[in-house]
Amino acid sequence: MGLWLLRHKDKLDILPYYRRSYITNGLNNGKYYRYYGLPMETFFSFLSSIIVFQIMIPISLYITMELVRLGQSYFMIEDEQMYDQSTNSRFQCRSLNINEDLGQIRYIFSDKTGTLTENKMEFRRAIVYGKDYGNSLHVGDDPSQEEGITGVSGRKRWKLKSEITVDDELVALLHKDLDGKERIAAHEFFLTLAACNTVIPILSRSSSGCMGVQIHGDVEAIDYQGESPDEQALVTAASAYGYTLIERTSGHIVIDVNGEKQRLDVLGLHEFDSVLKRMSVVIRFPNNAVKVLVKGADTSMFSILAKDTEISGHRIPVAVDTRQATQHYLTDYSSQGLRTLVVASRDLTDAELDEWQFSYEEASTSLTDRTTKLRQTAALIECRLNLLGATAIEDKLQEGVPETIESLRQAGIKVWVLTGDKQETAISIGISCKLLTSDMQQIIINGYSEDECRNLLADAKTKYGVKPAGYKNKNIELQKDVPAFDLAISCKVVLCCRVAPLQKAGIVDLIKSRTDDMTLAIGRWKGVSGYGIRFCNGTVPVFEKITPCAWALELSACWLFGFVQLLSQCCVCIDVVLTVDWGSVGFGYTQFQETRCSDFSTSSALTDWSSMLYSIIYTSVPTIVVGILDKDLSHRALLQFPKLYTSGHRHESYNMKLFWITMIDTMWQSLVLFYIPVFIYEDSTIDIWSLGSLWTIAVVVLVNIHLAMDIQRWLLITHVATWGSIFITFGCIVILDSIPIFPNYGTIYHLVKSPTYWLAILLVTILALLPRLLLKVIHQFFWPSDIQIAREAEILRRPNHLRTKTYQGST
Repeated sequence: MGLWLLRHKDKLDILPYYRRSYITNGLNNGKYYRYYGLPMETFFSFLSSIIVFQIMIPISLYITMELVRLGQSYFMIEDEQMYDQSTNSRFQCRSLNINEDLGQIRYIFSDKTGTLTENKMEFRRAIVYGKDYGNSLHVGDDPSQEEGITGVSGRKRWKLKSEITVDDELVALLHKDLDGKERIAAHEFFLTLAACNTVIPILSRSSSGCMGVQIHGDVEAIDYQGESPDEQALVTAASAYGYTLIERTSGHIVIDVNGEKQRLDVLGLHEFDSVLKRMSVVIRFPNNAVKVLVKGADTSMFSILAKDTEISGHRIPVAVDTRQATQHYLTDYSSQGLRTLVVASRDLTDAELDEWQFSYEEASTSLTDRTTKLRQTAALIECRLNLLGATAIEDKLQEGVPETIESLRQAGIKVWVLTGDKQETAISIGISCKLLTSDMQQIIINGYSEDECRNLLADAKTKYGVKPAGYKNKNIELQKDVPAFDLAISCKVVLCCRVAPLQKAGIVDLIKSRTDDMTLAIGRWKGVSGYGIRFCNGTVPVFEKITPCAWALELSACWLFGFVQLLSQCCVCIDVVLTVDWGSVGFGYTQFQETRCSDFSTSSALTDWSSMLYSIIYTSVPTIVVGILDKDLSHRALLQFPKLYTSGHRHESYNMKLFWITMIDTMWQSLVLFYIPVFIYEDSTIDIWSLGSLWTIAVVVLVNIHLAMDIQRWLLITHVATWGSIFITFGCIVILDSIPIFPNYGTIYHLVKSPTYWLAILLVTILALLPRLLLKVIHQFFWPSDIQIAREAEILRRPNHLRTKTYQGST
């Protein structure tokens, strides 16, 4: 405008928009136009343009997208695949601004226990003094052994909540009247399982019979409650073998050993430590003997075993083959996917007891560094232990987990499983859940120091030709852990074992800080921030943005299966974004052409009401309805072909190239929208308000047909919203043009009587959308996307066609 005023400064008196004096009937009436000079006029024009062109800023997009997200969240919650009949609970979504992010997930970090597995522990095998038991599991013939009832005939019997199978050979060993080392080791082994825990026994009377056989005598039912399912399984197993924990207080426990109650004083308890990976309890027996009973991970326990074994006052040299046999069986258990714990104990002398008690009391009452002090106190007695044996617990995979993992991998999502289990157990679980397959090249990094691990990673990176990855922060390339993550992010799956809860959070944060990819955490985490799935009241899965916190989850197969479906359907509503952008920018371009033709006067052919109602009523409803209800493919097709999810990773529907193509198309349509009516009415007496009404109707027609070209799922409500929007717009214009105080009063009534008006709208619509239609047809015919091929195959009902032609060059 400044350049235009400079070029025409001598003609401002006679130009219609800038004359300095007002002329009435050819005479100056003495009123003068206030001309402030070129700089100020240019500045005022700039401020006026902000008001006139505000329609180009799609503020309504925020409201539209929030409503679309709200509608999508409703369908997530109502998704039948995300409903669990056993708990009558549904999926919940409490963050509306992350629906589209769910369609961009590249990494899923999953815990194992309770997520991939049922978190229902069952005692399967045991190693007692180097010998393997559990191959001859059997429920005894005695009615007292049926339905989980334990004990010896003629004595008090305990009915367990679940049926426990026992090994006959081990039962016979426990009931031998011998003082042999194996018998003593077995006794202390099960005594440790019953005592070294935080489980609370709950007793209740039971008068039921067993399989038609009425049991006489005093029968009581017992149930165990505790924080850890592992501990409950071990205590239940001990009860099945005759060592039943029946009472626990802060100072003592009572154990029924084959019908004989033993009251043991609890002098102190060191709960399970994620760093030491073990727990212990100090017990005083009725004969005043004091023992420390310990159980923990093999990597932690074998380093604190004694060279000699002292059992019940008898010092026995540890046979090398006993420890080796135990380690051999542990490796075998781990390869079967069983969770293992090593059990050990030792007698404490009076001096050791006094030293420990003093340190324990001081650490327990400390107000600072209490955890560290208790850990140091535990180290005083958790040493020179006598190996008793080991346990093996099975935690079965949830139903549908292998299929779900396979679908996630096909969808291009990198699945990382982070578990605290040992390497053999982790690998076994990975194979059973199809995380690891036979056609994968496995890279195992297992070092004992930071330098050794770094060297192993660098060697593997060189061996497999892994190239350096691009990082968000360029300074990361100077850090020492780059080889680790160059290698890790190049792998399809990653399995991390012996990982503590805080280390899991650290791994997630490393990926988030080094890549731009979207991550999702499922499982038990501490200190994780980002997107995750947690449970409300322990049952209902909630997908939300999280802050650092601790989660304990139990993700059922129902949620896992439905989650894949959720991933395959949730993505940003591209049609909504592009349509709102097109409508706003296109209308703005039309206004710009008018401003240019009116000598940059920033006058507008659109009334203030039309500008306001355009985003609120004229075009908002169709975009919201389509954004919520439209689907590219059916549920069945999305679940059958998870690779379609990778289109989101490749940004096929929304990228910079597509954005600029849309903007060029917008410019073309705005030129057609402006100039076709101008040329048609060039020699007529039509006023600017009449052109404004025509442009308003034409742009609404263009927006709705533009949106209709991308709709895949036509419903009744879609038709009503799309075509009804045009009629509503026309009705609003009729109402506005019927108000006498408005400058556009009566214009629409003159326009609709002329065939030229309707011809102009038809011609604008055809010429504006023709290039887009041709480009769309050519692209789908010669360069169809995976989703387009899948859609065509679904329509033609030809699944074989889809299998042979889809995904070429997309994996």
